[in-house]
Amino acid sequence: APVIFGGMRSVARVAELVVPFMAVGYLIVAVYVIAINIGVLPEIFATIVKSALGFEQAAGGAIGAAMMQGIKRGLFSNEAGMGSAPNAAATATTRPNHPAAQGYVQMLGVFIDTIVICTATASIILLSGMLDTESGLTGIALTQAALVTEVGPWGAGFVAIAILLFAFTSLIANYSYGESNIEYIFKSKLAINIYRVAVLAMVVIGAVVDLPTVWAFADLSMGMMAMINLVAILGLSGVAFALLKDYEAQRKAGKTPTFDRKKFPKLDKEIDKDVW
Repeated sequence: APVIFGGMRSVARVAELVVPFMAVGYLIVAVYVIAINIGVLPEIFATIVKSALGFEQAAGGAIGAAMMQGIKRGLFSNEAGMGSAPNAAATATTRPNHPAAQGYVQMLGVFIDTIVICTATASIILLSGMLDTESGLTGIALTQAALVTEVGPWGAGFVAIAILLFAFTSLIANYSYGESNIEYIFKSKLAINIYRVAVLAMVVIGAVVDLPTVWAFADLSMGMMAMINLVAILGLSGVAFALLKDYEAQRKAGKTPTFDRKKFPKLDKEIDKDVW
């Protein structure tokens, strides 16, 4: 509540302090676990491929369910194609001064979230052998137990703190996306304060209801976001490819890409003069 009612600057200050510590610390531990088990890593990746594409899974119809689950959790992990991350990208100062440059940064963000962070977590779990036991653990509890087997008792506390920071920064980031849009639509301080109270209420509700309900609500919400945003992406694809072509042409010419709005008369009329 103090961060949210402190406004966008407060959100930015907290995130810039917490996120680097959270991500780097988690990756260091994951790399250590992988390093001490490097000999069995090829076997682990072979297991992943066999489990995803094996004949037994295909014959049993499990491959379709696995793909569906993977798509849903993939969307949840990186928000690609959902229209949320561009809210953060739009506030960034881009060097070089070209919108396509920020587009590349956003693509890298998807790679880091999904391929790097999620693969690090999967590696910790698979290398620990916890999936071969009949513990019945899932989610965070499984990750904690896996790390404990690799680094000792402090692993459980480390995962708890990392998840706390992941969750906290996710909350304030998504809050900031909503605030910027509420402000744009209503231009009212009252509307923003109502939104803030609603967000805090949802935090409490999300913490006390059962997990399947939370996931079901999240899947429904993200499905709606993706459908709406994909329509917008199709509509804006012409603009995006034109900007990308301009960016690549400048790079091939040996120039530092710079956005010149006069090259795009239609955009020049539609874009706010303060944007570029």
